[in-house]
Amino acid sequence: MPSSRTVGLVVNGESRSLDVEPRTLLVHALRDGLGLTGAHIGCDTSQCGACTVLVDGRAVKSCTMLAVQAEDVEVTTIEGFAPDGVQHPIQRAFVEQHGLQCGFCTPGMILTASDLLSREPDPDDATIRRALKGNFCRCTGYQSIVDSVRTAAAALREGDAA
Repeated sequence: MPSSRTVGLVVNGESRSLDVEPRTLLVHALRDGLGLTGAHIGCDTSQCGACTVLVDGRAVKSCTMLAVQAEDVEVTTIEGFAPDGVQHPIQRAFVEQHGLQCGFCTPGMILTASDLLSREPDPDDATIRRALKGNFCRCTGYQSIVDSVRTAAAALREGDAA
């Protein structure tokens, strides 16, 4: 069994230390080591996007990254997406546009949308669908998710900030 090592992580703006085996995936370090359960384990094959987090602002499937690779980067989970308990405009849009049902995929969808909207503030539906294609939802049929991202984009362009 590989020996563990201490990694220093910055998660949701907070410096944390965690003992992990070198092969520990970031999703397991977040969930099991830090108790941040918003990144879900859905498929074990990096297909579903339920484990998506932001790494230096970019959407990353945390089941494809080792915890040791997260040293010296900023990791944002859904738990850190709404500081002080105030919903982010993307979260509000998902509620308003019914972009969630069971909620399993929602954290990954929201964080993927955040990455997209940071790079493309006014995406068309095709761009939104392309950005979300690595995130699966079994409940909504996707149109309400696309509507949510479009609504969030408009709110962010208008200066609505969390």
